[in-house]
Amino acid sequence: MKALTLALMLSLQPVGTLTPHKPLRQPTTQLAKRTKGGRWYFAASGHAVYCYGPVMTVPSPNGNLQKVATLCRDGSAVVPLKD
Repeated sequence: MKALTLALMLSLQPVGTLTPHKPLRQPTTQLAKRTKGGRWYFAASGHAVYCYGPVMTVPSPNGNLQKVATLCRDGSAVVPLKD
């Protein structure tokens, strides 16, 4: 009788609780896929920035030329660099 009761109790238990759940995948962004070819630069604001694009010389609003890094990891398209 005990064996019959034990078999009945085990058959009524949900099977899903015994199997481990797979972790959810996080969506990847285009910026996360581009991990090669980047470089650290010292920004004019005093912070270090990691950028993937080329360094360019562009005219600043006051007429001088300014070096900028492009396509940075923080989402900025252009970051002015400290000379």
